[in-house]
Amino acid sequence: MSLLKRKEPPTSSADDAKKPRKNADLASFFGPPKVTSSSNGGAHGPSANGISNAAEPPPLKFDKDKWAAGLTPEQRKLLKLEIDTLDPSWLAQLKDEVTSPGFLELKRFLQKEIDAKQKIYPPWEDVYSWSRHCPLYKVRVVILGQDPYHGPNQAHGLCFSVRPPTPAPPSLKNIYTAIQKDYPSFRPPPKNSGLLTPWADQGVLLLNTCLTVRAGQANSHANHGWEKFTQKVIDTVVKGRTRGVVFLAWGSPAQKRCEKITGGRHLVLKSVHPSPLSAHKGFFDCGHFRKANEWLESRYGPEGIINWDLNVQKPIKPPSVQEPVKVTDDQRTVPDEHGPLTAPPEKKDGTTAVERDEFDGEDDEDAIAALEEIAKMEAEAEAKEKVKADGDASKGDDA
Repeated sequence: MSLLKRKEPPTSSADDAKKPRKNADLASFFGPPKVTSSSNGGAHGPSANGISNAAEPPPLKFDKDKWAAGLTPEQRKLLKLEIDTLDPSWLAQLKDEVTSPGFLELKRFLQKEIDAKQKIYPPWEDVYSWSRHCPLYKVRVVILGQDPYHGPNQAHGLCFSVRPPTPAPPSLKNIYTAIQKDYPSFRPPPKNSGLLTPWADQGVLLLNTCLTVRAGQANSHANHGWEKFTQKVIDTVVKGRTRGVVFLAWGSPAQKRCEKITGGRHLVLKSVHPSPLSAHKGFFDCGHFRKANEWLESRYGPEGIINWDLNVQKPIKPPSVQEPVKVTDDQRTVPDEHGPLTAPPEKKDGTTAVERDEFDGEDDEDAIAALEEIAKMEAEAEAKEKVKADGDASKGDDA
């Protein structure tokens, strides 16, 4: 499969343009970062990671201050996080959802968690970081996750992504492997980093189904209202991004959330979840990263593709939050000195022991089914060994 030709900068002659080879490296395929002149270096210019922004913000008619002034005192108190940290491009579309009875009940539940001194991840200022890294007008790819990571220095509002110095968890390492299948020159970032902000800054919406979780308790905030809210986010993308978006639906839960996306406007690519317990069933060879770019180029032109390379040259600057969000000391995250477990231990006989992933918040029904299958096989093997041992003992008695 050959890659489509990438348009050269205006200063290059037509003779200089070259069609990249199938196994061309990422640098030759994506080319140098495009620098667009801008007086403020913001959304019109290059993004903080040195990769050009393919979309410019449209005029926003939404008056957030006027909207907030019309809320009741209780609503303003409950929705302070949304008012302060949800990007205006998203808030303009989600304002009715966040004032719905169900969402306000979710916020009351979260307030009770805070009052009970529960440690919640991600840090409050990061709950909506997906919206600030990837405003609605920039979305071209959606990757759906499930639950935020529930350990220290891991979750920061983007699914599958972790903060440095935490290394990439097992599912993300498998994602790197799949990218390398599509682009052989791809190399994971230094120190096995798992920070995915360069993708989000280009228009990859990294969205979890639930946006918060109790420390150490996977799925602890499930079925409290986040699912309805994030489905509304997906519906907003489907309705508003008329030029088309690629949805990467990995695992049964993500695929169920994309069931109503029909017609030719958008592309839904399905695969098993990248969890170590299910990735071997087809994820590594799914080809989603190349397929997504080929489709995006057909819709947006060469500037619409995603550079999956995470080895950016410039440091990532977090998008600004309009007002500071107060975080108490007991809500702050502390780096884990030992880092996460990225490989299961081995048994004495050299086989791999089945152990729950430290990042089990990312495991889905496919992974659970795989785990049950492994446990069943082990139980059957043990039963056969027992029958064999009993048979040998019986023969010995007869002798």
